[in-house]
Amino acid sequence: AVQLVESGGDSVQAGGSLKLSCSASGFPFDGSTMGWYRQPEGNDDCEFVSTIHADGTTFYADSVKGRFTISRDNAKGTVYLQMDNLKSEDTALYLCAANARYYGMGSSPSCRVIYSGNWGQGTQVTVSS
Repeated sequence: AVQLVESGGDSVQAGGSLKLSCSASGFPFDGSTMGWYRQPEGNDDCEFVSTIHADGTTFYADSVKGRFTISRDNAKGTVYLQMDNLKSEDTALYLCAANARYYGMGSSPSCRVIYSGNWGQGTQVTVSS
C-alpha cells in the first residue's frame, strides 16, 4: 500500500528554520513527482508550495521562493522541505503528495479535494511573530 509519512513540523519564531521530511513507500518513488502543499488554519484554501520531478526539476510558489528548498533522496525514498526565514503566514498543515495533479475545479481548504495523487496526513508548522 502507498504510504506517505510527514515529520518535522514544530512551533518556531518568525525568522527561524525547519526541515520537513516525507518518507514514502509502496510505489516507484524514483519516477514520481513529489510535492509539498499546505492547508492554512480556518477556511483558507489549499496552497501549492513546491514540487520536485523525477529528473530533479523543482518548482516553487512565489510566496516561498528564495526561502524554501525542496530535495529528494531516492535511495531513502524521502523528500525534504528546508524552510528558512519562516513567516507567520507560513503557519499551516504541510502535506506531502506523490504525483498530485490539479483537477482544475476551483479551490478548496482541502488539498485532496482539488488534487489527485497520494497524500500523507500532514505535519503542523506554526510560526509566531
